[in-house]
Amino acid sequence: MRTTLTLDDDLAKELAKLARRLGVSFKEVVNDAIRRGISLGDRPDAAPTPFVVEPQACGLRPGIDAAGLNRLVDDLETEDFLRFHSSG
Repeated sequence: MRTTLTLDDDLAKELAKLARRLGVSFKEVVNDAIRRGISLGDRPDAAPTPFVVEPQACGLRPGIDAAGLNRLVDDLETEDFLRFHSSG
């Protein structure tokens, strides 16, 4: 069915950008967005799936001196302290 639809400028830009990125027509993107919106009905948005970080023990690369890193942090903190207290 052919119809006229007036879109907000920001929405039209996002839809056009999505169509270019997906390599599909503007019409397909709009129809898909409307279908997804209608399928939600009156239901509230589902809670997003929480992002879970899975830590891995990596350690330091060979040749990196952990004590040297601590000295570097100490030196930087000292410089900041002196800069702050000498400027006032």
